[in-house]
Amino acid sequence: MQRVTYNFNAEKNLGILSKAAFLTTKWEDKVNTMVIGWGTVGVMWRLPVFIAMVRKSRFTYELLEKSREFTVTFPYGELPPAALAVCGQESGRKMDKLAASGLTVCPAQVINTPVLNVAGMHYECKLVYDRMMGEEKLDKALNELWYTKKPENYHAFFIGEIVDSYITE
Repeated sequence: MQRVTYNFNAEKNLGILSKAAFLTTKWEDKVNTMVIGWGTVGVMWRLPVFIAMVRKSRFTYELLEKSREFTVTFPYGELPPAALAVCGQESGRKMDKLAASGLTVCPAQVINTPVLNVAGMHYECKLVYDRMMGEEKLDKALNELWYTKKPENYHAFFIGEIVDSYITE
């Protein structure tokens, strides 16, 4: 493990995020990971942060509301063949996605939520703010593109302070 600043490899990490990164959270004995393709890395309140968007209907949302922490993994190497399909399309309410995907986890350095045991960049994040979005202030074209089929399924913004960041081989 090599500790790095949160913005190390920023261009590479954002390229991975636009395709598929992973957000993991844990509450009690339940660990769930999901594929994310939207997110932001930046600075707010003089803190390095990762902003994740998670739909209220997702099992991950339920766990995040309780755990108030998450990890983000930007994979740098090969993943088990089922990882993207299972973690991107299945629900942790109905199955153990880690077991079904071939992914494993290892302990985080600072928080209770583990990181995926894959080569890549990892963020450990403690939630500092969350907010449900809605139609009232959303650009009309974006609302029509992303939410008209399920208007009750807006995303929540989860802003996590990045409390540790590192690369694993």
